Amino acid sequence: MQPWSEMKLFCGSSHPGLGDKIADYLGIEIGQIELRQFSDGEYWVKYQENIRGKDIFLLQSTHSPADNLLELLIMIDAARRASAARITAVIPYFGYARQDRKDQPRVAITSRLIANLLEAATAERILTMDLHTAQLQGFFNIPVDHLYNAYYFVKHFRKIGGKDLTVVSPDVGGIGMARAYAQRLNASLAFVDKRRQRHNESEVMNVIGDIEGKTILIIDDMVDTAGTICKCVAELKARGCGSVHIGCTHPILSGSAVEKIAKTDIKEFVISDTVALHKKAADSGLFTVISTAELFGEAIRRIHYGESLSVLFI
Repeated sequence: MQPWSEMKLFCGSSHPGLGDKIADYLGIEIGQIELRQFSDGEYWVKYQENIRGKDIFLLQSTHSPADNLLELLIMIDAARRASAARITAVIPYFGYARQDRKDQPRVAITSRLIANLLEAATAERILTMDLHTAQLQGFFNIPVDHLYNAYYFVKHFRKIGGKDLTVVSPDVGGIGMARAYAQRLNASLAFVDKRRQRHNESEVMNVIGDIEGKTILIIDDMVDTAGTICKCVAELKARGCGSVHIGCTHPILSGSAVEKIAKTDIKEFVISDTVALHKKAADSGLFTVISTAELFGEAIRRIHYGESLSVLFI
């Protein structure tokens, strides 16, 4: 099928490195856009080329600071007012997704709020990866293409496969993802029961499953303060497991996360590049980074040409 309009890829300021790699895969140039701030911090956006009638893809992860989200919203609005034919927000890491329900009185459901904001800004499609919970797609009234980093991680971790491999979910909420990896890697499954006392703090309570002497693969969608992961590793080691490998899609790594990981007995910590590593994490030498550029690039190409994305969902 021929494209119904010319494709253009523009990048916000959250992760230009990933944008360059995606553009290289697609064989196109990154679109010209000017992103500025007034002295008080207010954002200003201008497309420096004609995008009238074009199929526009806007790349921006929405992790902290909230300026990343605001910049994306303004980019969408500017593209609509410049008469773009279609606007797809490419959000490798969808921030504010952890608050997806009212788990206590008088709290916000921020993931629904962000969905509403993106639609109000007139985004017509969302392309993202490893949402904190897959049902967040239901918060949108526009198409959401949800990619899975298992496309890369399964290939990488096959080298440690075997009858002694156990995939561990660091919490009950991640069992579905861990089970999918266990099936693909022909591994056993275990999970850690934890009880969170307050935000960004957790306490390991129990390990469900046989992990003694096993090679462990911990899979999670994101690592923020690394408290959960590090306590999980300590608990597994105390119960006699073998080497521990970790796969994490979104490396937020806030606060003292890098220092915690450096002090933890981990053989391999594999992450993706949905979020640009801050300098301390990049310089630590603790992480193996697998780029998602090919997967995002192929998804963008297929969306543009009206082809199926189902072959990308393994």
